[in-house]
Amino acid sequence: MAESWPAALTAALRVLRAPLDGVLPELSAVLSGLVPHEGLVLFTGDCLLMSALLTHGIDGVSADEVSRLVPLVAVNRPWFGPFTLAGVERPVLAVAVKPPKTTGGMLAVVTTGSLPPDPEAREIVTKLVELTTAHLADRVSDAEPHAVTGPPLTAVEDLADAYATTLTSLLGVLRSRRLDDAAARRIAIELAVPALLETRAGGERDLGEEAAGRAFDVLAEKLSLLTRYHDLTLELARPDQPGRPLPCEVARAARSVVRGAVLAMLQQGGLSRIRLAWEVEDSLLRVTVRDDGPGSLVADALSVHRLRDRVAVLGGTLAVDAVPGWGTAITAVLPFGPVRPQPQGPLDALNPRERDVLEQLAHGHRNRVIATRLSISENTVKFHVANILSKLGVSSRGEAAALAHGRTPMTAALGVTPR
Repeated sequence: MAESWPAALTAALRVLRAPLDGVLPELSAVLSGLVPHEGLVLFTGDCLLMSALLTHGIDGVSADEVSRLVPLVAVNRPWFGPFTLAGVERPVLAVAVKPPKTTGGMLAVVTTGSLPPDPEAREIVTKLVELTTAHLADRVSDAEPHAVTGPPLTAVEDLADAYATTLTSLLGVLRSRRLDDAAARRIAIELAVPALLETRAGGERDLGEEAAGRAFDVLAEKLSLLTRYHDLTLELARPDQPGRPLPCEVARAARSVVRGAVLAMLQQGGLSRIRLAWEVEDSLLRVTVRDDGPGSLVADALSVHRLRDRVAVLGGTLAVDAVPGWGTAITAVLPFGPVRPQPQGPLDALNPRERDVLEQLAHGHRNRVIATRLSISENTVKFHVANILSKLGVSSRGEAAALAHGRTPMTAALGVTPR
């Protein structure tokens, strides 16, 4: 395997240069010499409202199957074993990654042998998957400049959670043995219509503050739909201070985390009870979700990473305690007070990509040159320039460049020499 790294790095260039619909075939070609396989399944969350599920060499894989695999695979720790894909149990090597500034992804490699690949091959596969996931996230963000002008990332994630919750609820209804076809169709419509209206309306709205009891009841109503036809009991412990006001972003984050936790728990299978409790303390909300399932949820799973990201936005913490045979407990702590430092100047409001573009502007480069240097489209450059001017409160590229030159800490970070 000594020559595998140079070969893999050289072949990885083909993956990076491939069009979006050619990424998976190229990745398959790269992996063929490392891990003989018959198919690939790539799951990535870097789409606007739903995760992308791409397959190569294997047909009929359902999102439901993949969703059951995701919680079992720890980030950067490859998993190998039998798993059902496309309705057939197969030997699968699964690799989950979480590159910076992405929602992460997972690759399932349907191998041709029953023995696990050697450690070096698994390490190379992990690095290639991380590279591919980061590349796809960047390509998606650059493909349509208008795509990033929508709601903030947290709001998009909340909509995605609500979307996944609705789909899981629908699956529960359609699989229920207690409902005949007519009843299942009627209930499915009753679930889908309000969810569709909520999605079109852009999800939850900021209301300033919500009473803890009211915020909990809104969540409980939605969870009852999610769990009603999954043959399990939902136990609810309402806040002991129901009238205590919660900041709207804390209430929203709490609902989002609970939905994500319940979805991850349901994907394990073998549950008969889920218990939810909210505890309001002096300056924080403590959320606990506990099940009596197999305790197979990996604390470093991709789905758990996403929950941690959601909590981290508010400066909170999230812990997972999974005991095989005894169940899983997920606890999130959400502080009420402001935890994010306020920008010290206008340049601090720029995101990393905008800073890259501003660096090029400060050197006097035009859009075409910037596009070439940053490997993005000229339209994307124009979009970033417009955002830069708006965030800096200036009306011209020259003013933006002057502002970049005039602030020593930022120019040092950008590598620009002040004039």
